[in-house]
Amino acid sequence: MPEIIPNWHPIFVHFTVALLSLSVGLFIVTPFVKSPLKEQWQTVARWALWFGAAITIITGFAGLYAYNTVAHDTPSHLAMTDHRNWAIVAIVMFLALAAWSIVWVRKGKNLGTVFVICMVIAGGVLASTAWRGGEVVYRYGLGVMSLPQAEGEGHSHSHANGGGHGQGNNSTDSGHDEMGDMTMDFSGMDEMKHDDDHEH
Repeated sequence: MPEIIPNWHPIFVHFTVALLSLSVGLFIVTPFVKSPLKEQWQTVARWALWFGAAITIITGFAGLYAYNTVAHDTPSHLAMTDHRNWAIVAIVMFLALAAWSIVWVRKGKNLGTVFVICMVIAGGVLASTAWRGGEVVYRYGLGVMSLPQAEGEGHSHSHANGGGHGQGNNSTDSGHDEMGDMTMDFSGMDEMKHDDDHEH
C-alpha cells in the first residue's frame, strides 16, 4: 500500500463532503422539480446520501487515526479537537438520516418536509466541520511537512503597503532604491544642461 502523507483522511474526506453536500442540495431543490425529473433527482439524492454515509465511516476512522498520530502543539490540538467533535456530530446525523431514508424507501413511504429540514441542519454541521478542517491545515499547518519559501521572480508578491508573502518588504525596499537612482540620474542630467547653457 502506498504511503500517503500525512495520512488517508484528506483523501476520503473529499468524497464525504462532495457526496453529502450533493445529497443535501438535491433534497432541497427536488420538491420544486416537476415529474419525471423529480423522481430521478430523488433517486440520485438518496444514493448520494447512502454512498456518502458509507464512505463517511471510513473518513471518520481515518480522521481518528490522524488525530492520534499527527504532530501538533497546544493551539493546533485545540483546533483539531474542535474539528473532531463537529465531525462526530456530522457523522452521527448523516448515518441516522441514511438509515431513516432506507427504512422509508423499503416501506414505500415518501421522505417528507421534516426529513429535508433535518438534512439541511446536517448540511450546516457538515459545512462547519469542513471549515474547521480547513483551519486545522491552512491556519495551524497540521499534516504539512514543509512550507514553501517565496524565492525567485514571480514567486514573491509585494503590495503597495509593503506587505505580502515571503520577501515582500525587501521587494518594496529595492523598488525605493531604484526610484532613488532614477532621481539621481535626472538631477545629473539637469546639471549637465545647466553647464551647457553657461558655456553658450
